[in-house]
Amino acid sequence: MAGPAGKSYLPPTMVLTLTKQQAIYQHLKEQILEGKLAPGQRLIIDEIAGQLGLSIIPVREALQLLQSERLVEIRPHAGATVASITPENIEEVFTILEGMEAVAVRRVARKMPPATDARLEGLITQMDAAEKRNDVEKWSALNMDFHLTISEATGMPWLREITARALGNWDRIRRHFFREGSEHRFTAAQREHHAILVALRKGDAEQAEKLVRQHNQKAFRHYSQMRAQA
Repeated sequence: MAGPAGKSYLPPTMVLTLTKQQAIYQHLKEQILEGKLAPGQRLIIDEIAGQLGLSIIPVREALQLLQSERLVEIRPHAGATVASITPENIEEVFTILEGMEAVAVRRVARKMPPATDARLEGLITQMDAAEKRNDVEKWSALNMDFHLTISEATGMPWLREITARALGNWDRIRRHFFREGSEHRFTAAQREHHAILVALRKGDAEQAEKLVRQHNQKAFRHYSQMRAQA
């Protein structure tokens, strides 16, 4: 998003459709989740405001929102930094995902909407193709969509929102530590996705919950091992 003389600006359409605070929040959040702003990197309000051509007030408000999502750390007299990634962060993300998804699959298994079934089938087909191509980024994006589709089918907006935030943090962790190793779980993860869909179609809530818990626990162990080797 470079402008004249190396200056960066928010896309005009973003400024027009969102408040300044929302636009800055979304811009910085994307930069953090995509790893373009690294863990521990300082976020200087005056510099951000100058780069975006805006005042410091919406920047400060945006950083406070990001702090509430634990993507930014703000300390008195030290300013704001991008939140660090620790083994505890990784464990927390997968613990939250496991709990939220256990609730989601039990609810969806009781009566899965035909549109959700079709959507999940389509996503798994695309994920299989991405696995064969060893396309890490495509598979990861589809994986997030698969899990979000299940949470959305619950009809519980808060559950979906919490799941989306946890998945966003998972993707940030993956990009930071596991870009070269996450594809190693493609085959196993795909088998797990297929099994989860079968359980949902059968209406077997207990089996679906068991599978989704195992799915998250195996992923957590894999990523913990990858981090230890990094």
